[in-house]
Amino acid sequence: MNIYDVSEHAHVSIATVSRVINGNPNVSEKTRKRVLDVMKELGYTPNVFARSLGLNTMKTIGIMCADSSDPWLAEAIYYLEKELRGNGYDSILCCTGYLPETKKKYLELLRSKRVDAIILTGSHYIEAKPKDNVYLLEAAKDLPIMLVNGQLDGEQIYSTVCDDHAAVYDAALRLYRSGRSSVLYLYSGNSFSNLNKLSGYRDAVRDAGFMVRDELMVLCSKDLDAAMERLDTISRSGVYFDAVLASEDILAVGAVKYADKAGLTIPKDLSIIGYNNSILSKCTTPEITSVDNKVESICTTTVNTLMKVLEEGNVPGKTTITPELIKRGTTNF
Repeated sequence: MNIYDVSEHAHVSIATVSRVINGNPNVSEKTRKRVLDVMKELGYTPNVFARSLGLNTMKTIGIMCADSSDPWLAEAIYYLEKELRGNGYDSILCCTGYLPETKKKYLELLRSKRVDAIILTGSHYIEAKPKDNVYLLEAAKDLPIMLVNGQLDGEQIYSTVCDDHAAVYDAALRLYRSGRSSVLYLYSGNSFSNLNKLSGYRDAVRDAGFMVRDELMVLCSKDLDAAMERLDTISRSGVYFDAVLASEDILAVGAVKYADKAGLTIPKDLSIIGYNNSILSKCTTPEITSVDNKVESICTTTVNTLMKVLEEGNVPGKTTITPELIKRGTTNF
């Protein structure tokens, strides 16, 4: 049994059950008695460990990320921990990898630590098959689940996302309008974010008046040398492209290396746009035009939303952050 079951049987909100558990005086005696009776009937025991310390909260938030060596995720973790500290909360970080069973294992570990909420960093935690997300929906019955750039509808699940579809759509359309006729899209996986980006690319190709071609949508491992070699192989196979739009800055770096190896002039012969506006976008010559998906804003908004949730405020289930294209030397808009 959990707090969700108590609220359902007592016909009150989860916030009201929480107030009763924590001894909040802003609950009528009639409601308090009904909630306590339901708790007794269901055999529900609240967080005894936290209450034995004389606290209403452990003041600790669990953070999960797939890979802390990823530049975007590392930056996200930095901003999340900074914001949590500023609000008086500690954090426990778990690097889960990408396997579903490992993600579930670490989520249960954090729940056993009696954290007040769990933040899932990155869109890889949302699976394409609904049945693979059931464990998140179940966990959210006991505590808030915050999604950083991922979306899942459910009770006590809150999403802060960048509009990846709009960002890639805009970037691709700018390339076509600058005179490019064959934009190759280089992406690294099929996460929630990547699928939205891919959809944005397809829509832009159609709206620019071109045919969507499978050979110009290229899946590549997240490695700059792999990206360089992949583009070289595609070019040698006879597929023509005069621009590369990458779902990650590291892939865009690979495109710059490919152009150098092929003797192409950037942006005259090949235009390149990356994504995330990470430090990698400034590590090449010329520097890379990149989509800034506002990692700091996403993380700050996530923590601000969480604080309102914990304070039992009225919070929307989804907040969307608007990205910005940062123009540098790899494009000639």
